[in-house]
Amino acid sequence: LNYMKIIKIYLLFCLVTLLLSCSNQQSKPVENETTNSLEINVPLVPYQQDTILREAEIFFGSTAQGMADVINQAFLDNGLPYAYIKGEEAAGSIGIGLKYGHGDLFLSDGSTSKIFWRGPTIGFDIGGNATKVFILIYDLSSIDSLYQGRFGGIEGSLYFVGGFGLTYNQKDQTKLAPVRFGLGWRQGLNIGYLQLSEENTLMPF
Repeated sequence: LNYMKIIKIYLLFCLVTLLLSCSNQQSKPVENETTNSLEINVPLVPYQQDTILREAEIFFGSTAQGMADVINQAFLDNGLPYAYIKGEEAAGSIGIGLKYGHGDLFLSDGSTSKIFWRGPTIGFDIGGNATKVFILIYDLSSIDSLYQGRFGGIEGSLYFVGGFGLTYNQKDQTKLAPVRFGLGWRQGLNIGYLQLSEENTLMPF
């Protein structure tokens, strides 16, 4: 009994340490001009498939196996995205878990901005992981719509090839397609939502 208590305390400590370390990190500066608040003044033109695949290859590394298959599945399901996010995410769970992420938002008109996300998870998993995340964004009507409300997970949306996993989160007509590297088995056994913001915060809800 005492041994199990020690394990639980240790896992809880690891989970808190992991999440705090990720939430306190700042995204690296991007080369393009960055603004704190973005507005879509004209309709965005979708990114070309070759452009997205090239950016993902640079982000994950050209030797990453399975990346193109996973992203092509997103193209097959949803068409071409109007924006994407390159970032990092840390998550941990003891049945009920949390995830925090941060990165850079890229619009097809050339605008960029810092972006953060977080959310709770619930499932039958235990442990923690840190991943690189490339999020495709579909049917984006305005930047404000990204920061209003929660993007719920679409049940049964997991698509997994090698070390890459693809899931979907949706709010109204806007859909997020996070592609994670080093996903592991945890993603398939928990559900949750994502909430995006312009500023970093420790509050998960």
